[in-house]
Amino acid sequence: MIRIVSIAALLCLLVLVLYLPSAHPPERFLAQIRSEHQAIEEIWGETPALRILDRALGLQGAAREATPVPPTASASAASGVDGAVAREMASVNQRLFGNSYFRAIDALVLLAAFRLSAMLEWLPWMAAFLVAAMADGAISRVIKSKEFLHHDPERFALYTSVAIVLACAFVVSMVVPIGVHPVVGPCVMATLGILAGRSLAQFHRRG
Repeated sequence: MIRIVSIAALLCLLVLVLYLPSAHPPERFLAQIRSEHQAIEEIWGETPALRILDRALGLQGAAREATPVPPTASASAASGVDGAVAREMASVNQRLFGNSYFRAIDALVLLAAFRLSAMLEWLPWMAAFLVAAMADGAISRVIKSKEFLHHDPERFALYTSVAIVLACAFVVSMVVPIGVHPVVGPCVMATLGILAGRSLAQFHRRG
């Protein structure tokens, strides 16, 4: 059951992420970033909002350097055959990767980096909560084993499947260009921590 849910959720996630750049122009993603930046500035203040934006630009730059797609403006200044080949390759790259779809993908990556950067502001509090949730699940599992109580594999599968679906939905919410309140991310992470703790409490290791 868990494998089926994982495969189905990942396929839906892949289809949605590849579909969004074709359904929305790059300006839509950038407008959403500006809107959420203003919302964060109203909630947290100007300094944290600028720090989040600066971190997002750094994350996007790192993602752009890691991609195997060559830069579109890399024509060589060499002369002769090598220069002609380099200019022709730059022209091909420009036509292939400089269209609206790939520019929308770049804007989508920036939106995801911005929302991930906003999530990192909650990291100290969320890390403590996640550790506490996992510790609670581990302690509950130990107590059950000491009391000779059986672990419930159905509950383990249910908690794990719900966590997988919720995690995939959360990834989609990181890239979809609609308004997402800054508190939604931490609430989802807290829910995932609770589900992970409950799954750990029901986990049974086969001999």
